[in-house]
Amino acid sequence: MATKLWASKAASYLRISTFHRAFATVAKDLKYAESHEWVKIDGSSATIGITDHAQDHLGDVVYVELPEVGACVEQFGSFGAVESVKATSDINSPVSGKVVEVNDKLDSSPALINGSPYQEGWIIKVEMDNPDEVKSLMDPDQYTKFCDEEDAKH
Repeated sequence: MATKLWASKAASYLRISTFHRAFATVAKDLKYAESHEWVKIDGSSATIGITDHAQDHLGDVVYVELPEVGACVEQFGSFGAVESVKATSDINSPVSGKVVEVNDKLDSSPALINGSPYQEGWIIKVEMDNPDEVKSLMDPDQYTKFCDEEDAKH
C-alpha cells in the first residue's frame, strides 16, 4: 500500500496521469446509467444510488440532498445532489416513478455513500412507472467498459 501511495504521489509530482479505476467495483446484479447511478430492480420497485466509480471521483461525501417521499422522478432527470469536498453533483434517476422511501441515514452519515455505495449508501427507492425503461440502461460489463473509456479521456 505504501508503494502505491508513493507511486501515486510521484506520478502527481511528475504530472503523469494515474489509473484510479482499479479500485472501483461494479456490482453484477445492477443496471447502470451513463451519469453513474445504479439501480437494483425487485419487481416494480427500484433502489437507486451512485456508483463506486462516481463516489471515488467525488471524494469524501459531506452532504446529500434527498427528495421528499411521494415526489415523482423522471428517467435521467435530476432528483437531488451529492456534495463532496471536491464538488457538487446532481443525482439523476435511472428510472421514472414515485419515491416511496429515502435513506434518512444519509442525513447524519453522508459518508455511507463512500464506504458502502451499493448497500448502506443507497439513496432512494422508487415504485417504477415503466419497468421497460431498465432496458435502456447498461449491464455491468457495458458500464465497466464505459468507465474505462471515460477515464482514458481524462
